[in-house]
Amino acid sequence: MSAISARSERRRVLRSALPSVTQAMPGMLSGIATGLSVVALLATSAWLIVRAAEQPPVLFLTMAAVGVRAFALSRAVFRYLERLYSHDAVFRQLAALRSGVLERLIPRAPAGLSSHSRGSLLNVVVADVDELQNLSLRVVQPIVVAATVSVLSVTGVALLSPEAAVLLLIALVVCGAGSAWATRLVAGAAERSIAPKREALTSAIIDYIQGFAVLSHFGAEPAARERVYAADAALTRTVLRRSRGFGLGAGIVAVCAGLTVAGAILIGARLVGDDGVGGPVFAVVALVPLAVFEVVGTLPVALGHWRSVRSSADRLARVAPQGVPTEIPDECHETHLPSRRGTRLTLRDVTARWPGHEAPSITHVDLDVEPGECVIIEGSSGSGKTTLANVLVRFLDHEGCYLIGGEEARDPAEVRALVGLCEQHPYLFDESVRQNLLFARDTATDAELMDVLDRVGLSEWVDSRGGLDAPVGERGALVSGGQAQRLSLARALLRDFPILVLDEPTANVDPDRADALLRDMIDASRSRGRSTIVITHDDVPEWLVDKRFTMREGSLV
Repeated sequence: MSAISARSERRRVLRSALPSVTQAMPGMLSGIATGLSVVALLATSAWLIVRAAEQPPVLFLTMAAVGVRAFALSRAVFRYLERLYSHDAVFRQLAALRSGVLERLIPRAPAGLSSHSRGSLLNVVVADVDELQNLSLRVVQPIVVAATVSVLSVTGVALLSPEAAVLLLIALVVCGAGSAWATRLVAGAAERSIAPKREALTSAIIDYIQGFAVLSHFGAEPAARERVYAADAALTRTVLRRSRGFGLGAGIVAVCAGLTVAGAILIGARLVGDDGVGGPVFAVVALVPLAVFEVVGTLPVALGHWRSVRSSADRLARVAPQGVPTEIPDECHETHLPSRRGTRLTLRDVTARWPGHEAPSITHVDLDVEPGECVIIEGSSGSGKTTLANVLVRFLDHEGCYLIGGEEARDPAEVRALVGLCEQHPYLFDESVRQNLLFARDTATDAELMDVLDRVGLSEWVDSRGGLDAPVGERGALVSGGQAQRLSLARALLRDFPILVLDEPTANVDPDRADALLRDMIDASRSRGRSTIVITHDDVPEWLVDKRFTMREGSLV
């Protein structure tokens, strides 16, 4: 992705994170009203205290006393309304943003996401999307509120003392620029690196938990645990550096507020006559800067959150940009493939590559599979066998001709209704055996489920586990590799695909059991005239095979 397109994608992500004007306006106005109530409360209180010290008739103090109570109540009410309206608008937009991210990720899966780890994707969908809620809550709204309150406060002070208003304006500008520069100098890099380090920690934890058995077996668990600790320590140090930046910004705001009050006292002293007249006005001019800087004090934090938000937006734009890579097929509805039976599969001069790769993984592949045939495709790792499997189910787009039943196979949905894939690492949901089968055909009865389990050699095993309600564990943790492959085949048979692709079905199976599993899977998949394409390293008996090919450096020979 070029720098220009990256910036364009980032702007698109940031715009999608902002609520609409109509949604954001109530919270924005409530925030402004909160800030003005803070300033008005301090100004009225200062005037009332000094004026009361002059012991005028109580009638002259009634309005100010009522104002103090009114502004105190309005500050609390508007603060509540600000939180209510702002968070409601942001959470509504956050739901739309998260669903939009998923809508852009789903067409890319699985081929378009192969370069991203599970920890990275989890962090993007959860943490980075959550970080974007700060764009409105902690960046845009505080800046707008601080700017509006500052302008109105300077205008109000100018009515009492133009010199004090100029001083307040200069102090606000210097404070804003100084705190922004200081926080960027101290914490800028830390704020930009929080998201990547959070991703590193998430990935380390996922790898440690899911690979705990293997790590323990080979004595690598302590090193993996240390990686988790190191990632956590790096993230902690980064967050602390950001906190130091926030603290420095708050300190600069406090210093500027104190100096401004001191300057306002020197300027406002001239408003007090020898007889003490003008004392209340002097108190207002001297103390209003404290309230204004209380509101402006959110600016350093807002600028810090802006850098974190921008970093998360960059990551979202990189992982889930607008549009789909050219290597991923688009949905189309221009073809009508034949019925489920009598489907002949043909490849002519097919070339395909993975997203982000310039060199093709397979080139000029020709293949014919007749209905009911069993075709074996052998080859070493990295030769292009899995790429071919992804082309056959339209996870990857291709150049050349791909026909099913004499019709061009372009629409992924139609192709996937006819061509099923049993993956090298089948995914099993943390549910029962029944639920892992029913999503293939939710109208299947228990008798049909047991029948398909019997065809793949699992009926006795399921009975011994207590029936179809037996759990399989998270990602199939409670079943062996061979049983997971058989369950995956059972799902495909239940869906009744006329063409079935078995991608390395014995990759996770002990060698002494691989031959039996492979024979059982081929026998089961060839039932009812089903075409079977087996991608494997293992030897397959000749009597099971109709055609045999070898994949070498992306070519089928």
